[in-house]
Amino acid sequence: MAEVLVYVDHADGAVRKPTLELLTLARRIGEPVAVALGSGAENTAAALAEHGAVKVLTHDAAEYADYLVVPKVDALQAAYEAVSPAAVLVPSSAEGKEIAARLAVRIGSGIITDATDLEAGDEGPVATQSAFAASFTTKSRVAKGTPVITVKPNSAAVEAAPAAGAVEALAVTFSDKATGTKVTARTPRESTGRPELTEAAIVVSGGRGVNGAENFSVIENLADSLGAAVGASRAAVDAGWYPHTNQVGQTGKSVSPQLYIASGISGAIQHRAGMQTSKTIVAINKDAEAPIFDLVDYGVVGDLFDVVPQLTEEIKSRKG
Repeated sequence: MAEVLVYVDHADGAVRKPTLELLTLARRIGEPVAVALGSGAENTAAALAEHGAVKVLTHDAAEYADYLVVPKVDALQAAYEAVSPAAVLVPSSAEGKEIAARLAVRIGSGIITDATDLEAGDEGPVATQSAFAASFTTKSRVAKGTPVITVKPNSAAVEAAPAAGAVEALAVTFSDKATGTKVTARTPRESTGRPELTEAAIVVSGGRGVNGAENFSVIENLADSLGAAVGASRAAVDAGWYPHTNQVGQTGKSVSPQLYIASGISGAIQHRAGMQTSKTIVAINKDAEAPIFDLVDYGVVGDLFDVVPQLTEEIKSRKG
């Protein structure tokens, strides 16, 4: 069976959930070979093997931390040349998409971004995507070269499938461009204790209807009762009510959780583009004609300040 390269997103050896989802998809089209780079790369092997990686290629060097993107592209290209895979899968983060695009250019291959599903085809892997703000679902395949595909988080279930996970050192020679952009400083992100927005299984978002930064605690309380991430519409972010890092939409982050709850959000196309692939969508809005209701699985017409606190209390009481 052909091998499939899977780029590993990890933090000091702790493998992030989107990578484990990629392993599930990779097993549909071949044998997953994981590529783990940077500090703690060798510590990823156990988790990767547990979820189906037949081999783990590792490499650590200061360049991965000191410089942006290009060293990782150099390493992934080295892995590609060593393995000759049937496809290369990368998590669909901002960095992941840049790595994938640069790799595709280098190896002369086509690229598919933001895939939501993957299946084997007679002429190569077939990827499912959402187009035009998720108004259409398309199936695509790369017609030239080895497919390079980025996959949205929450597109597949994490499934245990124990494999050998043999660790092998990857030989990497960095290009002259690898040290072109140096990282001069880092500021750790302030932890909220909530899941990462793009990886969360449940997202609770607030919009213009929240009517002020001081009222976002209503949204946060519901999110915390569900163990969810907090999102915000562009209107709420532009008004300064919530950080830009939490914006969901075309100019913010794309999310695809199992459950998306939109409170006080009208449903403008810009916002829909970032959340329309969510598996189940619930909207709470006092305007019965709000466009968001055309999209939802469940809609509640009512004042969010009445509905959301009651919902939060009901969830807490059922948990208790």
